[in-house]
This record gives sequence, structure tokens and C-alpha cells, in this order.
Amino acid sequence: MKKMLFLLAAILLAVVMYGCTSSNESEGASDDSEASNESGDSQAEKPTLTFGKTPWTSTVPPTEIAKIILEDMGYTVNEKEANLGVVFTGLSENDVNIFMDYWEPQHEQYLEKYSDSVKIVSTSYGDADWGMAVPEYMEDINDVGDLKGKEDSVNNEVLAIEESDPAVKDIPKAVDAYNLDLEMINSSEAAMLAATEEKIKNEEPVVLFGWRPHSMFNKFDIKLLTNEKIPEVLGSSAVHVVANKELEKEAPEAYEFISNWSMPIDDLEEMITKIDNGENPEEVAQTWIDNNQDKIDKMKGE
Repeated sequence: MKKMLFLLAAILLAVVMYGCTSSNESEGASDDSEASNESGDSQAEKPTLTFGKTPWTSTVPPTEIAKIILEDMGYTVNEKEANLGVVFTGLSENDVNIFMDYWEPQHEQYLEKYSDSVKIVSTSYGDADWGMAVPEYMEDINDVGDLKGKEDSVNNEVLAIEESDPAVKDIPKAVDAYNLDLEMINSSEAAMLAATEEKIKNEEPVVLFGWRPHSMFNKFDIKLLTNEKIPEVLGSSAVHVVANKELEKEAPEAYEFISNWSMPIDDLEEMITKIDNGENPEEVAQTWIDNNQDKIDKMKGE
């Protein structure tokens, strides 16, 4: 009888222990599942972000850098290549979330048009000078006014980029203000630079539309002309990051990062030159990231 009672007690204890073990394993699995779901939900909550990307050389490095950093933060990032008008239309409709290369005052008309849905988030850099430029060997031409009476030496031309770019609209204003016998010749950025390079190779006089940041100042020995008569035209610019106003709510971490964004213009110009010389844009961007991690941590609020 005692043996029977002992056997029953042992069986009961084994059943209880098995039940506790199964319960603990089940709870552990449940906890792991919940943790996995929470992690998955957190990842799923981050929306896909789309950058507007114009064909300008100044747009490429900051866009590549921001893209890499946001991808490291867990976002999926796309790019939409288009001209400025299409980029701003996309920003207004939230099909484009961020644009890294908004110039002020040149592009004010776009921000004014879409101010209900698009806003400036941060300033990349100031003192982005632009205007008419000439080679350094044109020693007697230092101000726009110095071109008066010498227009035929440059074939009565100012070489410029696409007529649709708002920045070049100040060239005719300056020509009229100084009563210069010059005509603006519009073409692509690449065509303008190719024509300039040919002139400089032969040390011929040439006037072109120049702006910083750009590799032209590293590639060519050129100078921007001063503009003493009408300084409100062809003046310095500030370059900003703009975004759709919904970004702060939809992607708060991304918004905090770009709201702290800034970059020295000299760094940007150096990267543009490297890319123009054939280096991979993503590798150039990654090198800048590796060399500026403290700055990036501050942008991310860390």
C-alpha cells in the first residue's frame, strides 16, 4: 500500500513539474513573439522617404549623405530625379518628402506658390555667391561695369545654363542696368562649361554664369565679378533644406535629423570636384560621413 501511494505521489509531482515547464516555455515564446512584433511594428512605422534630386552638381553630395544616414536609421529611401518645378510639385503633394538644395532668393517663387504644404527646415550654408565670372587673366575686368566697351572681346555673349533656371534671370537685369551690349546664351551646365574650357585653353576672353559651390572654381582659374551698381541683383544666396509639412508627424526622427542639417560650403565644393573627376558619389558621401561622425551625431540629436 505504501509503495502504491509513493508511486502515485511521484506521478503527480511529475505532472505538476511538466505543466510548470510548459507554461514557462509558452510564456517565454509569447514574450519573444511580442518583442518581435513590437520590433517589427516599430520598423513598419517608419515610412519610405523620397528625396527630390535636381540635375545640379550641388544637389548630389548632400542628398547622398542624407540618404545613407537615414537608411542607417532604418528608413527606406528613394530618389526622384526631376527639374525644380516638378520637385516642388512633388513636395506639395507629399510624393517628395525632402529637397536638400533650395536656393534663396532664386527659388522663392516656388516656396511662395506651395507655402501651404512646403516649408524651410534648415539652412545648409550661406554666402553662396553667384553672378558673372571671367578668367583671372582678364586682369582689367573685376566688376560687371568693367565690361562696358569691351563686349566685343567676348563675342558680346554671356554663357549661361538653362533659361528655365530662375537664377539666370538676373543676368539680363544686370546687362540692362549697366547698358552692356551682351546677350545671354543659354545651354546645359555641361555645354556651358565645355565652351568655357575651350576658351580658357586658348586664353581667350569669356564671360560665364558662375556660382558657388561648384567645381568650376577648382577646375578653372576664374573669378566672380563684383556688382557695385546694383548689389540687390546677382548677390549672395543661402541654401536650405525644404520638406513637406507632414514630415514632422510622419517621420519625426528623420525630421529632427534634417532640421539640424548644415554643411560647410568648402566641404561641398570639394565633394563636387571629386564626383566631377569620376569618383563614385556614394563613396564620396560615405567618406564625408566617416570624417564627420561627431557632427552627424549632433544632427541626429544624440
